[in-house]
Amino acid sequence: MKLSQFQFDLPLEKIAKEPTRWRDESKLLVLHKDTGEIEHKLFKNIIDYFGKDDLFVLNDSKVFPAMLYGKKEKTGADIEVFLLRELNQEQHLWDVIVEPARKIRIGNKLYFFGDENSPVSDGLVAEVIDNTTSRGRTLRFLYDGDYGTFKESLFRLGKMPVPKWVKMPSEVNEMDAERYQTYFAKNEGSVVAPAAGAHFSRELFNRMILKDIRTTSLTLHLGTEPIFGVDLVDSEKEGIIINNEIEVEDLSKHRMESSRLVIPAECAAAVNKTKKAGHKILSVGMSTNYGLETYVTTNSEINEFDGWTNKYIYPPYKYAIADALVTNFHLPGSSLIIATAAFGGYDKVMNAYAEALKNDYRFGPYGDAMLIV
Repeated sequence: MKLSQFQFDLPLEKIAKEPTRWRDESKLLVLHKDTGEIEHKLFKNIIDYFGKDDLFVLNDSKVFPAMLYGKKEKTGADIEVFLLRELNQEQHLWDVIVEPARKIRIGNKLYFFGDENSPVSDGLVAEVIDNTTSRGRTLRFLYDGDYGTFKESLFRLGKMPVPKWVKMPSEVNEMDAERYQTYFAKNEGSVVAPAAGAHFSRELFNRMILKDIRTTSLTLHLGTEPIFGVDLVDSEKEGIIINNEIEVEDLSKHRMESSRLVIPAECAAAVNKTKKAGHKILSVGMSTNYGLETYVTTNSEINEFDGWTNKYIYPPYKYAIADALVTNFHLPGSSLIIATAAFGGYDKVMNAYAEALKNDYRFGPYGDAMLIV
């Protein structure tokens, strides 16, 4: 299939800038993949489609405050640093993306403050020690204290990495620290929220327990691929979102960035037991689906795993593990909408997206959800 088959006009106003007041009261479009039938529900109705001993598989990755704003030495120029991953605890080394990249070179020192009036001693200083990509750098934070205090200071200076196409950095607030995150987030490492899981609330989990719906978790840390490459305005169609995540028309030529994946033994056992017993498995989010599909045995089972994955899914693809999928409404031309179409069928999923646009469903990580059963 071609990238152009997944392009559609998405007006900027369809992107949700804030989540619903209550996590489980966003809209839920239900797509029946066998018939193409569409239902309009609330997210809390999701459990109506599942019963005793069905299994919800969650991604328990936790988003950390990855956006830093600071100044470049000597010139005092404003800079942005997006923390990707920690490389070395002892030396305080981090893999980052910097803006504006052309002005940030090896040997430069960067200063980060709690606010513009704070003295240097109240912030952190980092030195650029390597170039990794056109915008990528390796930073060494110059800090003499213990690791715990350093990490606390670093995250206190950072902001939650809500994509700029959702809200600008100046709009990110304390609410985002809670809501750009799942209720069950546990293992720190993502810079993108596993958005489908963010609809689950404590109350919904309690109702699942009453119905004997079971849960298990894997961890897949989400990187920057869904964040960068998005233009807020098309030069020809003002106010239309343009997504440049995938740069090739032939989908088979795209390559996903690698992400850390951990499938605990108890997760693998729960999935395999559920399949063997003939009960349904719901993948909560496309990130979970990538994890489940990464290493499937010839018997359609999964094993305990701790490593990296660059799993990429596009039609035609036969999913081996999940019977159902819940996921948010994604940007046009994104790897996420492409993988969703592989699950629900291209024509049916694209028709569901057209219905969502007609019925004022909200797109993006703070938006509404689609259940494919």
